[in-house]
Amino acid sequence: MATTTNAGRALDARLGDILTGCNDCGACVKGCAFLKRHGTPGAIARACTPPTSEALAKGFECSLCGLCSAVCPKGLDLEGFFLELRRAAVERGEGNYPQHKPLLNYERLGTSRRFTLYRLPDECRSVFFPGCSLSGTSPAGVQRVFDELKKSDPAVGIVFDCCLKPSHSLGRADYVDSRFSEMNRWLVQLGVREVLVACPNCQAMFQKFGSGLKVRTVWEALAESDLKPRPAAATVTVHDPCVIRFEAPVHQAVRTLLARQGVKVEEMRHSGRRTLCCGQGGAVNLLDPKLAASWGELRKKEADGRRIVTYCAGCTQALGNHTPTSHLVDVIFTPEKALAGKRLGAKEPMTYLNRLRLKRTFLAKEGFAVTRERDAESPDAVQTTKRRKPLVLAAALIALVAAVQLSGAGQYLQQDQLRAVIGSYGALAPAVYVLIYALAPVLFLPGLPITIAGGVLFGPVWGVVYAISGATIGASLAFLVARYVARDWVAAKLTGLRWQRLDREVERHGWKVVAFTRLVPAFPFNLLNYAFGLTKVPFLHYLVVSFFCMLPACIAFIVFSSSLLGLIGGKVSPTTLLGILLIAGVSLIPVLYRRVKARREPEPVTD
Repeated sequence: MATTTNAGRALDARLGDILTGCNDCGACVKGCAFLKRHGTPGAIARACTPPTSEALAKGFECSLCGLCSAVCPKGLDLEGFFLELRRAAVERGEGNYPQHKPLLNYERLGTSRRFTLYRLPDECRSVFFPGCSLSGTSPAGVQRVFDELKKSDPAVGIVFDCCLKPSHSLGRADYVDSRFSEMNRWLVQLGVREVLVACPNCQAMFQKFGSGLKVRTVWEALAESDLKPRPAAATVTVHDPCVIRFEAPVHQAVRTLLARQGVKVEEMRHSGRRTLCCGQGGAVNLLDPKLAASWGELRKKEADGRRIVTYCAGCTQALGNHTPTSHLVDVIFTPEKALAGKRLGAKEPMTYLNRLRLKRTFLAKEGFAVTRERDAESPDAVQTTKRRKPLVLAAALIALVAAVQLSGAGQYLQQDQLRAVIGSYGALAPAVYVLIYALAPVLFLPGLPITIAGGVLFGPVWGVVYAISGATIGASLAFLVARYVARDWVAAKLTGLRWQRLDREVERHGWKVVAFTRLVPAFPFNLLNYAFGLTKVPFLHYLVVSFFCMLPACIAFIVFSSSLLGLIGGKVSPTTLLGILLIAGVSLIPVLYRRVKARREPEPVTD
């Protein structure tokens, strides 16, 4: 039964290969619990004609370890076949298992602005990509590896990001393509030509999807370097991660490092090309923990009491639940602890904290010319989130009004009484308010809550006067600090491509860029104030344009917030409706601007 979707066509091709190539010899079944349960790949393929929902669901029970492909006498890509079952299921909307949500949330955080960091020196051609797991379980090991890499290449950069292997394994092909290609394209545009990985999953992803990038493991780089680990007399066995079972040079580099250290390696029955899964492959452990645990127990049996050394943080955690296991980075740099039976790798939630600390450590390091963070969501998801925000805010406001009415707290929210109290302080109250607002941009404090407070405390007229005065003074102070007081420090922080583009556009368009960025918020407001201090825009132009272009939003929010207490108390006044209309109008400025510019010429500054 032919299908017309991309995933469907790919599955049809895989089915054809299996149906014509598999002779049901059973060579792959002998070592696989999944195939023992469901039969040969040929039998599974025959059950997929036509590809029913039940047939496609079988793909999620396979660990995608690739052992079947390694032992197939016909050389069939059986792992690829089971992955296509997953992709076809996802395209039908049938592959969204709730058990996978924790893994996808983990991945989403890994690609978020909070956890990502790109730091590249001048003339950077190679970057170290440690991956999510190792950064969390062994942040000290990541730093030690980076220090060693710098000895051979002082211009090596570092990238903390997620390779998107979870989504790839779960069949989310379109999402992986959009997110990975953005990361790949950015690196190549910056002149990066080589990615040094510490995670085997990252290696597999860059080899499969990386374009214009050479991929090499840090273990190969360290084996080729002059690294001399502290001697350690021990006998271990090595678990090669299944995802790189065909990467013999990596297997050899790991054993070279251990031999250089004096560690004796005794191989298990399944190693190298025929290695076994640790139990976490393909996220099977989330759907079928018992099946996943059987792989760990088999590994424990083959280790036969010897400590396992592996070079995958995920494998270290999974196998560590069954038998003593150490990560290679700990054996190399802290052999006394690693080989003495002490479990060094951190567990959740400490892994998240470790990653944030590691990011902060590298943010503080000097010698980098480019710094970047990126958002977790795809552009479509971001647009969806933006569309939902007004609805969420409206729902929250309605809930607040209802709570005030039901609790009887409205009697304490009489705006006339509140303003009478503020007025009793004379000129001191507005002076303090303007001072607080003026310091907010300098101290990176959010301005919107202060603006809303101005409308509540001073009303729609004086609230606008005091708020725009404070905002303009604050923006000017940040500008002057960046230009005359802390220029070098600010320049070191604002090194990303977007800030470099801003500088170029100011040279071309001058004050028009100030107007554009005030009306169309493409940059964070507080950072923008400092960034303009580094450009060549005249201060007077910056001051006047900032004042007039910040004024529309200021008026809209002040007018709305001036009636906010009444709204919370259940009263909808004409001022409230006017404020809502003004906010809606201000919000439409970026949309209208982009539509007009799309018809004429590209925007002078974009994100």
